Amino acid sequence: MEHLVLFQLAVTGLLLLISLLEALVLQSRGPGAFDWSEAWLSIGDMIGRRLLALLPLSIATPVFAWAWSHRLFTIELDGVAEFLLLFVGLEFFYYWYHRTAHRVRFFWATHSVHHSPNQLTLSTAFRLGWTGKLTGTGLFFTPLALLGFDPKVVLTALSLNLLYQFWLHTTWIPKLGWLEYVLNTPSAHRVHHASNLDYLDANYGGVLIVFDRLFGTYVAEREAEPCVYGLVKPMRTRNLLTMEFSQWKDLWLDLRAARSLAQAMAFVLKPPGWSPDGKGETTEDMRGARALPAGSSTSGF
Repeated sequence: MEHLVLFQLAVTGLLLLISLLEALVLQSRGPGAFDWSEAWLSIGDMIGRRLLALLPLSIATPVFAWAWSHRLFTIELDGVAEFLLLFVGLEFFYYWYHRTAHRVRFFWATHSVHHSPNQLTLSTAFRLGWTGKLTGTGLFFTPLALLGFDPKVVLTALSLNLLYQFWLHTTWIPKLGWLEYVLNTPSAHRVHHASNLDYLDANYGGVLIVFDRLFGTYVAEREAEPCVYGLVKPMRTRNLLTMEFSQWKDLWLDLRAARSLAQAMAFVLKPPGWSPDGKGETTEDMRGARALPAGSSTSGF
């Protein structure tokens, strides 16, 4: 356990150093090329998560334990087939977790923190939100434990998946040719972080991009449509607590205003931007409004 902690600290230190080098290079390009306040917020988020990890607050932990105790098989990682099954299985469930995190407001309240930076740099990868363990993010991966993979192995594999994604948070790495058809690349991930209407809700993969292509959520980066980073309604705060909890505050206010239990559940489970009056700002609402002729009414959506 001690060796694992030391390894994690070493990796974190290395990633911070790489992020600092990128920041210095970007800053050398001129004023406004790098926003240090965004980077400090990301580091603050990471420190907060590391501290919260010391507390037994995870909803997924008992569910993982139950799944493991009721596993269908016991799968040891003693061959190529077992490694491939774990890798592809983790990618599959990561895709659906990530897609849900964008399409269900309850999970978006945490995941939006990761999308709040108005610049895309390596330091963005440190900003994941403080409430993931409380909302049950890990629950999406419990089927792997039920299948027969040790929960510790599953969580380690998930950590490696997230580690891979560190280098994706860049604007200076170009498209990578044929790899764009198989892997999640910086180009594909730039689209994922963009707030452009044409780029919303796309490219959910972790290491692979094949499930996006299979399920119709892949969107390629286009030179004619430069990425604009951040939330659809940009967050300009430099207050760490505001960044972490503003979406939860907005959800709470909507729940208080709900006129029925069904409406309250809709606020929680429907996509971000949903409104009971049919005049919301979901991705579909905004794309539908753009498609309407000038002067047309959006009522009845």
